[in-house]
Amino acid sequence: MKINNYEASTENSKILKITKTKKKILVLTSTFPRWKNDTTPPFVFELEKRLAKDFDITVLAPHSQGAKKYEKLENLNIYRFQYFWPASYQKLCYEGGILPNIKKNKFLLIQGITLILFEFFSAMKLIREKKIDLIHAHWIIPQGVVALLLKKILHTPYIVTTHGGDIYGLQNKIMRHVKKIILENAEKITVVSTSIKEKILQEINRKINVEVVSMGVDSKLFNVKKYDQSIKEKYNINGPFLLFVGRLAEKKGVSFLIRAMQSVIKKFPDAKLLIIGEGTILNQLKGLSAQLGVDKNIIFLGPLPNLELPKYYATCDIVVCPSIQTDDGDAEGLPVTILEGLASGCCVVSTNTGGISDVIDPNYNGVLIKQKDILSLSNTILALLYEPKKRHYYRKNSLRTVRKYDWGNIIQSYSRLISPVT
Repeated sequence: MKINNYEASTENSKILKITKTKKKILVLTSTFPRWKNDTTPPFVFELEKRLAKDFDITVLAPHSQGAKKYEKLENLNIYRFQYFWPASYQKLCYEGGILPNIKKNKFLLIQGITLILFEFFSAMKLIREKKIDLIHAHWIIPQGVVALLLKKILHTPYIVTTHGGDIYGLQNKIMRHVKKIILENAEKITVVSTSIKEKILQEINRKINVEVVSMGVDSKLFNVKKYDQSIKEKYNINGPFLLFVGRLAEKKGVSFLIRAMQSVIKKFPDAKLLIIGEGTILNQLKGLSAQLGVDKNIIFLGPLPNLELPKYYATCDIVVCPSIQTDDGDAEGLPVTILEGLASGCCVVSTNTGGISDVIDPNYNGVLIKQKDILSLSNTILALLYEPKKRHYYRKNSLRTVRKYDWGNIIQSYSRLISPVT
């Protein structure tokens, strides 16, 4: 039978369309921007919007009062499920994070149960409606719990990414057993640092295959060109400019930085520390700075949209990330703040906790000190302020280091992991 050119072209188009059909992924996360210019850390959004070029991605995140329950953004279908009524009572997620919020208010444990319950039913509905091929769960708990249940009931495979708190925290016997089951049933496991991988292998199961793939940084957004003199003028900064960016939670170690500022101010009375972020211990930190008499040199800016951060990084003299391991074992995975600081050409001072040493190479692109050591922290800051050439050396090397953490490279790693599973 003879086929004319039009029929052949149409048939080829159908074949091409079939071969280009994207695999469908459902992303489960409890940290995701609620609206435009939200102050919630956007790293899951940044990852998934880039993966959406190769995959059909639907995101399911907790609802928050004022947020849309559905929207299309950057090729992502975003659904937000309500987990408590009225909506204004939803306090478990955002503005500090799940674990810090529960520590502050034990009543929120009830919302932890309702969150898992309503996330499960919302995810089940989406899987059936959209014929999802794969679940990508960010955090073992609670998202990994939901992914495990869905695999058992609907046979939908899942991969899980842990960012740190879900491994370092929740260390009781029951939680460790739950984490073990979730990880052993996952098709793939990714972690953001080698220290998390080591902890999984040592404490959960040595036979689990774990791959280290960190979150990334947008070098087009965070770079040295974002220097902005108006920031110094706005906050009357006439001396050294120190910066902290992150959630105000215990593991961030901000209280130790505030105490270290006493010694810094004695040598540099005009030094200013800008603290950007929100969290459950904000008022506690403000009280501490007033008690120590350093409140005139410390400015709490509150949370800022991600697009506002680059100019602060690029303008400051030193970024300080004084992270600690808390008494209950909670610690950093790999703070995105450090990647943003390096991309901005910052001199970074941090501690040797969690996965920070994956990125900061002492005496090359920054300084690592012992956690909770106030004297060492203040002396390190002072030494760098006295030695601008040393700061310049770290800045130069930070730009070399951060190249491999550009989102372009990170996305390639995730695509390589996801493609065989789907």
